[in-house]
Amino acid sequence: MAIDQSSTTGTIDPAPLVEALYTDGITALKGAFSPEWADRMAEDVEAAFQEARSRPDGAVGRGPNRWYVEIHPEQLRGFVDLVTHPWVTTICRAVLGDDYEIVEVGFDTPYPGAVDQPWHRDFPMPEETRRDHRLTSLAFNLTCVDTTEDMGPFEIAPGTQWDDSPEFEHGMFPPRSHYERYRSLAVRKMPQRGDISARSALTIHRGTTNHSQKHRPVLVLGVDAPGAGNAEHHDLAVTKGYWAALPQEVRDHLHCPVVDELTPITQKHTIEGLVMGAAE
Repeated sequence: MAIDQSSTTGTIDPAPLVEALYTDGITALKGAFSPEWADRMAEDVEAAFQEARSRPDGAVGRGPNRWYVEIHPEQLRGFVDLVTHPWVTTICRAVLGDDYEIVEVGFDTPYPGAVDQPWHRDFPMPEETRRDHRLTSLAFNLTCVDTTEDMGPFEIAPGTQWDDSPEFEHGMFPPRSHYERYRSLAVRKMPQRGDISARSALTIHRGTTNHSQKHRPVLVLGVDAPGAGNAEHHDLAVTKGYWAALPQEVRDHLHCPVVDELTPITQKHTIEGLVMGAAE
């Protein structure tokens, strides 16, 4: 499992990162940001969660005691830091091309009592991936807390981004007859504040049972190759003042409406198969 320990001050070699994504389906960088930076991110995530839970359909269920919330870039003080981080931009260019597009900012939060999710991928395999064996999107994850074993850590089955079977319900949920294989491959991730991972959302994964009395919010940044189409499931927008202050290198990859006033997002991408949780 590739864990990148490289400094962000030098040139980053994309080759091992691309290889990890095309083999394991996931790679990571330890200490990409300081714990203090991650704590500010956690404050913004918590504020957004409380706001989203105060209105209908602001937070969508992803299983018992587990929610997903999508936010606008300017709700996250560290957004520019994140999307200009050289490790992030190197991976995006190498895997998705120079004209990659930022399509999603959100967070997943399992609370105490969250249960094992069904094994799944986040959306059906695109035809380009099936036909050409090419990844057209990436998901970057950053934990808001130091993860421990009892907090329901993320579990992923490396190499399964290429799994393709007509038995997959909605193209996303493998049948239970496949579960033993995924359990045998499974790796639990224990990221700490400041770490960042990049994965193919096609790699089979699940959230596990949160036995603790703590919640475990994780930020998600979704990035597409041009034409991948995931932006259709999301409603990113920025205000005119925020857009004007963004570096050009961010504007080049943020293809979203520029508005006078932000409208709170109602999540479109409900994963119905996760709403009831999983019982093995």
